[in-house]
Amino acid sequence: QVQLVESGGGLVQAGGSLRLSCAASGRTLSSYAMGWFRQAPGKEREFVGRISWSGASTDYADSVKGRFTISRDNAKNTVYLQMNSLKPEDTAVYYCAAARAHYGLGSRRPPDFGSWGQGTQVTVSS
Repeated sequence: QVQLVESGGGLVQAGGSLRLSCAASGRTLSSYAMGWFRQAPGKEREFVGRISWSGASTDYADSVKGRFTISRDNAKNTVYLQMNSLKPEDTAVYYCAAARAHYGLGSRRPPDFGSWGQGTQVTVSS
């Protein structure tokens, strides 16, 4: 079973940037799509973006498109979420997750992801 650990969260002013990392251990992630999700207080967990197993394809929620970028380094078993032009509404706990199925781009649905990290807090001040 894979263990995922997110890092890189913190407090940033609106307009600033953060880079989140998701490091995996216990199993290689190279054949799995990966996703990033977030959950704000009192709200349901929502899809942020996903990246295919090879890194060739990505998909983003409309709310972050053009500001966030997902990448992966399969040699390091790590996935990244670069967040630019941050807004107060981006404040949430951010989670990375590994898809249940091999290959492809995965999906936007949390139930289709079988392994989750513990989350990292991102707070954007206005």
